[in-house]
Amino acid sequence: MSRVNLNIPAVQAQRQLAVTNKSLQTSLQRLSSGLRINRGADDPAGLIVSTRLRSEIAAADQAIRNSERAINVIATAEGALAEIQTLLLDIRDLTIEAANTGAFSEDEIRANQLQIDNAVESITRIANTTNFAGRKLINGSLDFITSGVETDKLNVLNIFRAKFGAASDIQVDVQVLQSAQKGQLYFATSTINGDVTIELTGSEGVLSLSLFSGQTASAIVEAVNNQTAANGIEAVLINSANPASGMVFRSVGYGSDEFVKISVISDSGGTFTTSVQDASGAAGQLYDEGQDVEALINGTRTLGDGLKAILNTTLLTMDITLDEDFATSVGSTTTFNITGGGALFQLGPQVAPNQQEQIGIPAISAARLGNPLIGFLTEIVTGGNKSLVGGDTIQAANQASNIIDEALDQVSVLRGRLGALERNMLDTNIRQLQITFENLTASESVIRDTDFAVETTELTRAQILQAAGTSVLAVANTINQNVLSLLGG
Repeated sequence: MSRVNLNIPAVQAQRQLAVTNKSLQTSLQRLSSGLRINRGADDPAGLIVSTRLRSEIAAADQAIRNSERAINVIATAEGALAEIQTLLLDIRDLTIEAANTGAFSEDEIRANQLQIDNAVESITRIANTTNFAGRKLINGSLDFITSGVETDKLNVLNIFRAKFGAASDIQVDVQVLQSAQKGQLYFATSTINGDVTIELTGSEGVLSLSLFSGQTASAIVEAVNNQTAANGIEAVLINSANPASGMVFRSVGYGSDEFVKISVISDSGGTFTTSVQDASGAAGQLYDEGQDVEALINGTRTLGDGLKAILNTTLLTMDITLDEDFATSVGSTTTFNITGGGALFQLGPQVAPNQQEQIGIPAISAARLGNPLIGFLTEIVTGGNKSLVGGDTIQAANQASNIIDEALDQVSVLRGRLGALERNMLDTNIRQLQITFENLTASESVIRDTDFAVETTELTRAQILQAAGTSVLAVANTINQNVLSLLGG
């Protein structure tokens, strides 16, 4: 049948040509943009997944930059700490040199003191001027803030790490589980019944002591205490009101590193026996060591080191030097709060406590280096009660040396913790995030990017079909002209 009003073959050819043109436009768009998905209609599900992947990629990239910036902050702080450590070593050398009073004049000691004054001043200056992008790092502004600390129970408090999460503060409950003890041996006799030579050994050294028949406990106590600095052992009467009660030899310090050992070197018929329990305990024990304190902090049992309780958990890392009376009383408790502070580093791609690290960087000024038990660095400058001039130089040098050693330990520990954070957390975090970034990018590329090999094939196909469709449409438009032959045209 021949009809002219509707040219169905032409309509069919137009439809197919429109489809071909749309496919050609899609291929051209993908090849020019490099993206397989340019609009939601291209692949709705793929668009949703690729958008989520892009968000994760951007977050991982920012987390990498955060970690790199944290490393820069730590490097800046550690550089300042290294310089402070050098100054402390110089101060220590000057103090030891000044203690050599037999070879150094008073003028030379005063010159050493002047250098110490300048070095201590430089330490405080460095602490106050070490900045990173306007943020002071080691002046105490990045230390944790506490409230309710009972200083008669907790002598020294160092908080290295705390994670608050959604909480505004952290309550810290401390309970003594195991008391701190000194190494101690009891001698329950009021006098020596014969000449005896004993050797007292402690954590600081060995002391030989010759005792004579009839020597009283009070006299022995005095003889031992005159040499305490040589071996770390002191002696006290069991009952100060009754010298006849005997005496106890004990270590100056607490903990498992402290001990008392008595060796009988010679005797002339006398006896010298001691007990590790009390004055009425079984005699014959000549050695006893101390015991480290153990505490329960927020439900976690701590490690002990003398009077120091050490806690290391994922949420809280700290050490506390307990007061002597508190540490030797099992069951005693105290509570304080960490209310804020610290340096918080966002290390993960999500803002969540398990992807953050919050550390405390204490003040490293001269007024804070040291501790309340032995003193602070400011006490060794001119006018301080541990200055090398204006008093007993030897005693001052000894006290200053203890403070300097403590300050060196504080700086070294802080440098070590910052170094461990950089090496074991930040560096590994960056490497892990870089792998994540790489894999996420590859996954997003598979979904969203154009496969040029496939798309050029589709482009060639569309071009051929377009040319063919155009030719077919031209033919279809000429088919109806055959009707004219029926009209005798």
